[in-house]
Amino acid sequence: MREVDLFVIGAGSGGTRAARISAGHGARVMVAEEDRIGGTCVIRGCVPKKLYVYASRFADDMADAAAFGWTVGMPSFDWPMLRDAVAAEVTRLSGLYRKGLNGAGVEIVEERAVVAGPGLVRLVRSGETIKAHHILVATGGHPVLEPIIPGGHLGITSNEVFHLRTLPKRMAVVGGGYIALEFACVFARLGVEITLIHRGDNVLRGFDEDIRMRLRDGLARSGMTLKLGQTITRIDEGQHGVRHLTLQDGTTLDVDAVLVATGRRANTKGLGLETAGIALNPDGSIPVDAASQTICPTIYAVGDVTNRVNLTPVAIREGHAVADSLFGGKPWTVKHYPIATAVFTTPEIGTIGLSEQDAVKVGHAVTVFDTQFRPMRATMTGREDRTYMKLVVDPDTDKVLGAHMLGPDAGEIIQSLGVAVTMGATKADFDRTIALHPSAAEEFVTMRSPRKG
Repeated sequence: MREVDLFVIGAGSGGTRAARISAGHGARVMVAEEDRIGGTCVIRGCVPKKLYVYASRFADDMADAAAFGWTVGMPSFDWPMLRDAVAAEVTRLSGLYRKGLNGAGVEIVEERAVVAGPGLVRLVRSGETIKAHHILVATGGHPVLEPIIPGGHLGITSNEVFHLRTLPKRMAVVGGGYIALEFACVFARLGVEITLIHRGDNVLRGFDEDIRMRLRDGLARSGMTLKLGQTITRIDEGQHGVRHLTLQDGTTLDVDAVLVATGRRANTKGLGLETAGIALNPDGSIPVDAASQTICPTIYAVGDVTNRVNLTPVAIREGHAVADSLFGGKPWTVKHYPIATAVFTTPEIGTIGLSEQDAVKVGHAVTVFDTQFRPMRATMTGREDRTYMKLVVDPDTDKVLGAHMLGPDAGEIIQSLGVAVTMGATKADFDRTIALHPSAAEEFVTMRSPRKG
């Protein structure tokens, strides 16, 4: 029976980081992955999605160019070219992940693996059993088609959307989270007629209310049809692949594609975790402690499969911490708060720390500083775009509890602000920072008057 120090089930971002760092510490490491190396983020997640976001925003760039003296001919868009170019880039990146593992001396097994006991892993296709001193589960998650309705199988998820043969003329996007909204914005700017259907009365539950309200209004201004407080009760297939939707209020809608982005689930089905005494959470995720360790001392889990903070950089940090703790002689754990987050809608969102509402809920007195303005570029183009910025401050300590932004480059700006907020910066620290002019980001250090009320 072969024996390794660490067996990693799944080769997503967290798993590959853990494997490489562990091998660098001298551990014997094996990784099993039946899909391409790189996991959800690289293959069918944030990386290809961001490339699609770039593509969609060129429409605005070309439309705005005339206001700055450029003469632009009649533009056209080639969906198959974009789709295939993104797929090629995904393949290249997956190859880099593989190269990194090989270079670190990690053995890659291209088949499915399951837990066969506290220190045992079984390779499903070959039937071989591997003895592992430690097992790391990093299998990520997958999108689900929910709710289950008649004809629900006629919808597609955020996996299949990257492989559409043709660009649909009309698309219904179901959901109000960041995945649904990002794809809705992408396809709207590629010329698709978008209807957003969401059972809630607003989008992006859990984000600051001022951001949610302004994003909702921005989506409506972009030409999307928003059907909030609505659900689909059935989907029927019409001629030529048309999807005929019946909504909760009895109205109907014909579209060419239905993208369902209502949730994701951890990839834990059939992993054999019960053989090691591990019971899953009600949502199917793996329960772990702060060190990413399960109830079985030899088994760890990182990333989306734990459903803690489902972000790629978090999974990477968790994997790194497990590797250092097990084999590097320097145990540490990941701090899951605060974490900077971006939503690549148009307009874009960047946020870190507490929303105004959550700050109040946990007992903070709150002072709010905010501002909204027309971006400098929009003053030339005539667009009605607005940028919004907000700081949530504890008046007793002067500490900045949260920073939120909606507008161009929000993600880039919030990433930099994340350093200050993570370090515990105060409003006085922001105030004494000299503004970089002219920039949008300077508004974060020039807000002096708190919002009344």
